[in-house]
Amino acid sequence: MTPVDAVCFDLDGTLFDHQGSARAAVVRFLHSLDVVASESTIASWFAAEEEHYERWRSGEISFSEQRRRRLRSVLTPLGVDVPPGDVEIDELFSGYLRAYESAWRAFPDALPLLRSLRASGHRIGLLTNGTEAQQLAKLRRTGLFDAFDVVCTSERIGFAKPDARAFAVLASELGVEPAACLFVGDDPVKDADGARAAGMQTLLVDDHRRRGLPIGELVTSSIASSEGAR
Repeated sequence: MTPVDAVCFDLDGTLFDHQGSARAAVVRFLHSLDVVASESTIASWFAAEEEHYERWRSGEISFSEQRRRRLRSVLTPLGVDVPPGDVEIDELFSGYLRAYESAWRAFPDALPLLRSLRASGHRIGLLTNGTEAQQLAKLRRTGLFDAFDVVCTSERIGFAKPDARAFAVLASELGVEPAACLFVGDDPVKDADGARAAGMQTLLVDDHRRRGLPIGELVTSSIASSEGAR
C-alpha cells in the first residue's frame, strides 16, 4: 500500500450534511404550500431528487429541468397546482431553495478533521458532483472552503463520479499520484468504486454519522495503515 500524501473528500453526505439540510428545507417548503410533511412525502422528495439529479448528472436533462421534474413528480400527486411554465415553476422551486440554503450546515467533525490533516502536512482535495456555483457557495457558507488545496466540481472538470477520469483530474490538480490519495466518501458506487477504479485508496463513511467510529478516527486509521507499508 502506498503512503497517503493527499486526502480527498466527497462533499454532500461526507463533509456537508445535505440530508439534514434538505430535510429541514422540504418540511418548511411543504408547510408553505399547506402540505403535511409526512415521512412518506419526505421520502418521495428524496427519491425524486435522486432520480432527476442523476438524469442531470448523466447529461439527459439540464440542471434547471431536474428541479422542475422533482416538483412535478412530488407535488402533483399531493394535489398541489404546479404551474406549467418554466418561469413560474422555477419561482416555485426558489421557495425550497431559499429554505435549503438557510439550513446549510457542515457536519461538526468536518472542519476539525480538515484542519488536522493540513497540520499533518497532507494535501486536501474535494470532488463533488454538482454545479460550480452551488457547491462553492456551500463551502464558503459553512467555512470549509479555505481548508482545501483543490476543489473539483463535475460541472467544471467535465467528468462526474464514478467516472475514473474525474478522480484522475483531482489527483492531477493536487500534484500527486492517484495511489497516494485516500478518497473519503459516503456512496459505495460513486465514491468508493469510482476512486478505486482510478487507483486511489478508499474509505467509506456513514452519511448520517450514526454508526461506527468518528470520521476523524477512521481517516487517521487509514492513513496509519498506509504508513505501515513504507
